[in-house]
Amino acid sequence: MKKKLLLINPVTPGKAQFQTDRYSTYQPLGLGIIAALTPEHWEVEILDENFEVFSYRRADLVGITAYTPSANRAYQVAGVFRSRGIPTIMGGIHASILPDEALEFVDSVVIGEAESVWKKVIVDFEAGTLQNFYHGELLPLEGVPLPRRELFDKRYILASVQTTRGCPMHCDFCSVTVFNGRNYRRRPVEEILEELQLIPQKKLFFVDDNLIGSGKEEEERAILLFKGMIEKKLNKRWFCQTSLNVTRNEEVLYYAARSGCRMMLIGVESEKEAALEDLGKKVNLNILKRYNEVFKLINKHGIAILGGFIFGTDADSIENLRSRAQYIKDSRIDVMQPTILTPYPGTRTYEKYRESGRLLYTGYPADWEKYDMTEILFEPSRMATEEFRKAMIDCYSALVNRWVLFIKFIKTLIFTKSPVTALWAVNTNRVYRKILIQKIKEWKKDV
Repeated sequence: MKKKLLLINPVTPGKAQFQTDRYSTYQPLGLGIIAALTPEHWEVEILDENFEVFSYRRADLVGITAYTPSANRAYQVAGVFRSRGIPTIMGGIHASILPDEALEFVDSVVIGEAESVWKKVIVDFEAGTLQNFYHGELLPLEGVPLPRRELFDKRYILASVQTTRGCPMHCDFCSVTVFNGRNYRRRPVEEILEELQLIPQKKLFFVDDNLIGSGKEEEERAILLFKGMIEKKLNKRWFCQTSLNVTRNEEVLYYAARSGCRMMLIGVESEKEAALEDLGKKVNLNILKRYNEVFKLINKHGIAILGGFIFGTDADSIENLRSRAQYIKDSRIDVMQPTILTPYPGTRTYEKYRESGRLLYTGYPADWEKYDMTEILFEPSRMATEEFRKAMIDCYSALVNRWVLFIKFIKTLIFTKSPVTALWAVNTNRVYRKILIQKIKEWKKDV
């Protein structure tokens, strides 16, 4: 009888999040790669709480991944197996940044990217010598194993694809560089195209933190990828994450659109110079005066802009918060993603608030559930916490107004000249609307 590896993607119950909505959630790619790295004499199953609430099942070994807001849920699930004497291993960005915390709740922690160490994990388990910690290396991405997509839940609308790792930007509030490094590592284009041909879903999410990159070599590689998708007639529709400098070479937008790009998630963060400086968002500071020009150019190619904005920097006043909401409404942003500055562990932002004693929730691990970009987690510098909350109720209420969403839909339709793009944008706005309405209701109960 084969040994059984159970891989678990935990989700905190009762929380509306972008990652947990059926129309926007995406496959847990890391677990699929772990499954591919596991020897054939093992049976592998993925238990995904995006679609299935956890219930105990037989396993010889359990692997769990988690982002920070789902870390406590991961620990709860791990406890069920440990109480039955079943070894548990945790990896992912949260466990990698706080391995000592994770080890209190699991038997072993994989720190960093797992490709270089997973086979040793299995060998050690089979020999009864499982170690407390395994340190992964940042390897080149040539020959990265394809995820076992047959193990993903069939109800996923979006397929996850990764073409690069690492980000040279190193913004103060972002933990990507802690986990994946600052070096921009690229998969060979031919390997990506071969993988895309095997994916049954028509809709894709390129999960790269910045698909386009930041230099001429990265731009040429992106164009080569998009041309390959066109030549192979893959007929996919997709969205990605990138930065505002995506418009530096218009050819990138031209071929992205022709290959099926319908939306780009761009961290705009703020329309104010002081807020961008507080966030360490240097790339945006260089483009701040050309925001509108950039937005127009992206829309010109039939692509919607999913604009990420951050509220609550030390440069923000009550007036700044309200003006930011108004800016989002009035701008060419097609999809509105307003979030509250979240000091994730491992970032300079977290250290700043921890050292100054301004963090409001430090009852870890339970309080990690609040670190989901919708909660006020620190004492603001230019207003009282309660004033911040009331202002955000007003800002969120203005942005979820159905008339505002309808106007956004019409503008997207006009500016992109693409009904498909406009529908993609309005459906994504509806997902965010649901999240914000839930938050407004929670806050009003507390007022």
